[in-house]
Amino acid sequence: MKMSALLLVALGMMLGSIAGVANVAAQDGDMPTVTVGSKDFTESIVLAEMVALLLEDAGYEVERQLNLGGTVVAHEALVNGNIDIYVEYTGTGLLAILGMDLPTAGATPAAATPAVGATPAASGVDEVYTIVSAEYEEQFGLQWLEPWGFNNTYVLAVTQETADEYGLETTSDLAEVAGDLTFGGTQEFLVRPDGLPGLEAAYGFEFGDELGLDPGLVYSAVDGGDVDVISAFATDGRIPALDLVTLADDQAFFPPYFAAPVVSGELLEQSPEVADILNQLSGMIDDGTMASLNAQVDVDGMEPIEVARTFLTDQGLIEGES
Repeated sequence: MKMSALLLVALGMMLGSIAGVANVAAQDGDMPTVTVGSKDFTESIVLAEMVALLLEDAGYEVERQLNLGGTVVAHEALVNGNIDIYVEYTGTGLLAILGMDLPTAGATPAAATPAVGATPAASGVDEVYTIVSAEYEEQFGLQWLEPWGFNNTYVLAVTQETADEYGLETTSDLAEVAGDLTFGGTQEFLVRPDGLPGLEAAYGFEFGDELGLDPGLVYSAVDGGDVDVISAFATDGRIPALDLVTLADDQAFFPPYFAAPVVSGELLEQSPEVADILNQLSGMIDDGTMASLNAQVDVDGMEPIEVARTFLTDQGLIEGES
């Protein structure tokens, strides 16, 4: 009987300990661990670090899943619950995810032909944001937060030597010479509707050759002469660093690509303050600032997390490291 009593006491202590752990876990559950993702290029990683640092400063535990891959990979990770947040671009959401056709080049925003079952596209900034916000919530249960201010549109870029040799200032100038040139871009750009297929159709030319490249090799390829023309991001700091010439999108082919966090509806239902935390950056980053931040990584060799931390600290949004 004495042994049985001791066992009962021990069992009671064990159960009490387990209950205590469970209670702590429940308390911790009030602030869920948030998983932040990114695509596979510098800007996306820097922005993801901003998201993570803002949430950590507010007391959240954050897991990072950075450099996941292209748009579809990141989107599917969010839809499937593998991540809770990543920063997307309005035009990318409209075209690459929602499957809407581009407006006819040079036409008014209303002159768009929707894909089967899709809402007509719009090229205006507010229209695009309104559409992606509504469609993402309806189709995927995801919420677009407020845009952070900059428009990272696609641009075509060439070296100064190529621009001078062929007299290139606008994308339309490629019409007479594209057949003699080699184009380089990411594999994603080669197949996206707002990428090379749509661009060539809208402008009425076709490059003589095209190469699919890793995002990290695109700029070195044009700088080294392996390709003649590349698809670049307007806010990429390597454009001025390499003295590249960007060609004006004179037929207004590309839609706006304003960056904003896209967040799991489930996370926002559990922790609605996440929106307020991330919306602190609403409208705060202009094109030039984003280009400078990207250059600090790609040109100066800084780590994305350090670039993000310094920016947020300078803006008074997080406390700097002591």
